[in-house]
Amino acid sequence: MRSLHFLIFVFFIVNLVGQDLKKHQWKDRLLLVFVDDKNNATLKNQMNLLANDKKGLLERKLVIYNFTKNEFKMGFQSDWFPFKNKKITHLKKTNSFEVLLIGLDGELKYRQTKLISLKKISSLIDSMPMRIRELKN
Repeated sequence: MRSLHFLIFVFFIVNLVGQDLKKHQWKDRLLLVFVDDKNNATLKNQMNLLANDKKGLLERKLVIYNFTKNEFKMGFQSDWFPFKNKKITHLKKTNSFEVLLIGLDGELKYRQTKLISLKKISSLIDSMPMRIRELKN
């Protein structure tokens, strides 16, 4: 049941930002980073860490979205875009920083409320059954 709620949550978020989850499902893993403010120091640190291994992120089919309560951006782009639908504010946790890792199947694989290392992200993804199959092929 929790998985179903989260899947609905992810569909809702992706539709809010003008993306279609079907575009990502079975093609990309998602790293959703939520912050209170786009100038959040932890967000900047997180994105700097991720930028250190763009090739590894690409190999792991990881697409990154950053969210504030009113704006979003994709990946390492500098431009933030406003939400047309403010319902996202009801979905965000009370934490000032939260990272969610979504698998190719659209299910939540990991949630953390502090900076996540490249090693942890890589380890989590590399232990996923679909990633293991990708590496074998």
